[in-house]
Amino acid sequence: MIYYAHSDNKAGSKHPLAEHLRDVSKLAGKFAEASSFADEAGLAGLLHDLGKYGDRFQARLEGKDHGLDHWSIGAWLALQKDYQAVAAALAIQGHHIGLQYLRGSELAKLNPTKLVQSHPQQLSLSETDLATLKSRLLADGLTPAKPEKTVCGTEIRSGFDLMLDIRLLFSALVDADFLDTEAHFQGGPDGKRHRPDGPKLQASDALEILLAHIDKLGRSSKADPGVAKVRQWLRDDCLSAAEHPPGLFTLTAPTGSGKTLAMLAFALAHAAKYELRRVVVVIPYLSIIEQTAAIYRSLFEPHFGTDYVLEHHSLAGLGKEECGSDAEGEFGDSDERRRRQLSENWDAPIIVTTSVQMLESLFSNRPSACRKLHRLPRSVILFDEVQTLPAPLAVPTLATLTHLAHAHKSSVVFATATQPAFEHLHAHVRTHAPADWQPQKVVPAPERLFTPMQRVKRIWADPSQPVVWPELAEQIREKQQILCIVNLKRHARKLWEEFDDPNTFHLSTNLCPAHRQVLLADIRERLATDKPVRLIATQCVEAGVDLDFPSVFRAYGPLEAIIQAEGRCNREGRLVDLGELRIFMPEDENYPPGGYRQAAQITKMLLQRFGPEGMTLDNPDFITAYYRELYDIGKPEASKKTEELLQYVREGSFPDVARTYRLIEQDAINVIVPYQGEMALFEELLRMAEETGLTGEFIRKARPLAVSLFRPESGSPVWDSLLEVQTLKKGRRGRQEEWYIAAKSEHYHPQLGFMPPESLNLWIA
Repeated sequence: MIYYAHSDNKAGSKHPLAEHLRDVSKLAGKFAEASSFADEAGLAGLLHDLGKYGDRFQARLEGKDHGLDHWSIGAWLALQKDYQAVAAALAIQGHHIGLQYLRGSELAKLNPTKLVQSHPQQLSLSETDLATLKSRLLADGLTPAKPEKTVCGTEIRSGFDLMLDIRLLFSALVDADFLDTEAHFQGGPDGKRHRPDGPKLQASDALEILLAHIDKLGRSSKADPGVAKVRQWLRDDCLSAAEHPPGLFTLTAPTGSGKTLAMLAFALAHAAKYELRRVVVVIPYLSIIEQTAAIYRSLFEPHFGTDYVLEHHSLAGLGKEECGSDAEGEFGDSDERRRRQLSENWDAPIIVTTSVQMLESLFSNRPSACRKLHRLPRSVILFDEVQTLPAPLAVPTLATLTHLAHAHKSSVVFATATQPAFEHLHAHVRTHAPADWQPQKVVPAPERLFTPMQRVKRIWADPSQPVVWPELAEQIREKQQILCIVNLKRHARKLWEEFDDPNTFHLSTNLCPAHRQVLLADIRERLATDKPVRLIATQCVEAGVDLDFPSVFRAYGPLEAIIQAEGRCNREGRLVDLGELRIFMPEDENYPPGGYRQAAQITKMLLQRFGPEGMTLDNPDFITAYYRELYDIGKPEASKKTEELLQYVREGSFPDVARTYRLIEQDAINVIVPYQGEMALFEELLRMAEETGLTGEFIRKARPLAVSLFRPESGSPVWDSLLEVQTLKKGRRGRQEEWYIAAKSEHYHPQLGFMPPESLNLWIA
């Protein structure tokens, strides 16, 4: 008898189960080679769908049965003494429902006898007799062998290191299963049709292209000679540091010093020397991702093709993986399959992604989020603007990344103008990571880069004397070209409304990416041609956005935010005199949630202690002292969030770790907005939503018009103007809770962006 894994594809062919298990095993083993888990990943591939040998599952493929669990019994077999593969068992159990619990008591519940009595998803086993399933597996010519090396061994313990290793093995299985299943359903009369592998890095060739580009920029730059010299020093330091063996690195360089390209030069040179597989650039803000990815594409796509640079935003929903059915049927039918179909597996040589996507995936339990993780071993991972990492997550994050670097031969680089004092947390990290947190400095003496970059005169207004909006507006009107950065979107709107002229602009993430791109191009043109331009912005403009104003006003905030604002002032050093940075206290002293307020208070405390002359923002030692103060007061290693995470790690609870590790506490939704500059695209997306529903192609096309906002309360009037983009399969519509279309064009303001009524505090800054 032939047993099948999946139903008919478009060519009318069923997917033989033996072929599926054999191919997933080979592919999973290949994916896990970089982590030395190939044997156990291969075993997981052979056993992951063992339950499909059950008669009830074969009936399920004919529509004669439903509500079946086909995965748990394979996980149970992996735990038996013939294999003793705990990580494989967890991966098999989780490939539909997400990773569960690394605890002996929980693993014991995989016993078929117990599942028959009480199943956590209220499903039925496709076959309760393990011997029957194993005999059918062997009869199909598949002989699972005990792995020579396993992730966990026989001792069940939990820690950040072990949980990461299990996720990496889980990733190899999930991606292999997805790709082989996809190949079946995309297949034709000649058999499965696999998607082509992504291109290889070609690091040496890419480095040559990059260095030629940097040289060209240097020759055409109008920057002050001192600034140009700093950029040359930074590039040279990066190329020298690339000779060091893979591990942990910090890169500290002032804003405007060419850090974005210099750290990529480090990554490519480093990858070329040590044969690393890819470069992952991790950036906190979508606005910087758009800019960085565009630069990288313009450099490499003409030489290596369109698949060389992958821009991956955080698109998947938050929370645990749910499985209300048996997650089978035609490819893409189930909720779990749809999520995986819309995710990326990072099969590209250069990835540009968000901090949320990268870091939350490292702590996730969901197949969709973990699917890409097996690409990280033997890679260079560049964290730009690392100061944005929430302090309560610092210790867990550093412990996990330390293990990734040391155990999996990756290099992790923390790059910023304001390097957090992570060494202050060394003792705490060391208790949770087998290897030391001892990063090497890419720039051995960062202070020499900062001194020539002193391009700004700082004016610290008395924080006890707040300025009202009309008075602040008058001060701004006195400047022909000025950037004013405030802490909240409602502040930006109030201040912008004080003006009534075509030379004053508003910038925040209320504006969709396409709108921001047009606005920034206009602003840069005005700056270059000495036209009047006054920009009122939130902190989304601070990190990585290439603007150069002669004057910048910045509301009191965290020290690193003020330093980033300074980086938008006299950036190229072209002014005869110094640029002007004025730090002011607005009439409404309010801050975004989280540690932002506490960091702002420490900035004021330092000002009171040292006075304006002692606020040496261009001194790396002063910045380190600020972070030490912040960590001493905030005690991130002892925060409630950290303690909660540590407890869940000790308990081996993958679902609870995934739920607790959040860079952004609130859930978010994506809203496609009717921006007038792209109405043709908006109308096309409306048609696609109606005709094809939510697909990967829809999401890719929607990105230029997508605005993210915190999920409104269920009774909020915002919902009245949003249309859910539903999934569509075989004429049936399905619900999802992440993508919506703004139904009313009047809710997208030509200057302020997406502005539905009574929702000023929903947007993500």
